[in-house]
Amino acid sequence: MSELKPSLVILAAGMASRYGGNKQTESFGPSGETIMEYSIYDAIKAGFGKVIFIIREEFAAAFKAAIEPKLAGKVELDYVYQSLDKFSGGRKIPNERTKPFGTQHALLCTKDVLDGPFAVINADDFYGYEAFQLAYEFLSTAVQDGKYASLGYELKNTLSDNGSVTRGEISVNEAGNITGIIERKSIFKKDGLAVLEEDGEERTLPLDTKVSMNFFCFTPEFVNWSEGEYGKFLDENLDTQLKAEFLIPEVADICINAGKAELKMIPTTAKWFGVTFKEDAAIVKAELQKLVDEGVYPANLWS
Repeated sequence: MSELKPSLVILAAGMASRYGGNKQTESFGPSGETIMEYSIYDAIKAGFGKVIFIIREEFAAAFKAAIEPKLAGKVELDYVYQSLDKFSGGRKIPNERTKPFGTQHALLCTKDVLDGPFAVINADDFYGYEAFQLAYEFLSTAVQDGKYASLGYELKNTLSDNGSVTRGEISVNEAGNITGIIERKSIFKKDGLAVLEEDGEERTLPLDTKVSMNFFCFTPEFVNWSEGEYGKFLDENLDTQLKAEFLIPEVADICINAGKAELKMIPTTAKWFGVTFKEDAAIVKAELQKLVDEGVYPANLWS
């Protein structure tokens, strides 16, 4: 166990193709806060000591100019850049490939800066303070190499009103350890139900189905181990699948089913919200304003 305070890794290098804008730095809070600022605020309150941003280098100057004045002196900051060439092992990246290689590749880019246990989240998701409390407790008392965790949200608390979403459906055993995370790539609301579309067919999922929202707790060993899996991924997909992604839930699933680790599910009833689609923005702003009105957050996070 490390005596260092856990770090928070924030995935902020995505292209936001469905959203149609740079949602990582868009203002949603009443004083111009981004969604990830609420996560950072909650993480600092829970006890996290460092924030590591994964971004694209071409946006670094603008990103730092927007975030650093607010966070100066409040938490340690670090940055890593995700780019297509990193960890390619000398393989030639097709010129037609423009999409980043996914969230686990982004996490792999932190390999040289991680110094202890950490949580990883999406920049454009609101997770709720309870989730950071639970993650901090696990990272401070229970995490070790080969013993990791994922926050498990109830599906009903994670759906968008404006289109289909991808969610990692979690299966657990009697010990509360995850036995599988299956990426379900088209789940949407329909007549008050959660509907999954796969292979041209629709079926409902229980509203309390536990799903991964890319909120995981790891040690650096998981990142180191994934480098070998990334090489396999590139060999299988690089020349034939221009949009294939190396994703944290899928790599975690490989890890646990290969017997390399246990992944505990930490259940939370927290309400998730995020901006998958442009139409979600107004809903997120209203939800944040409601939380401010209720006194959960100050009107200005950093004043």
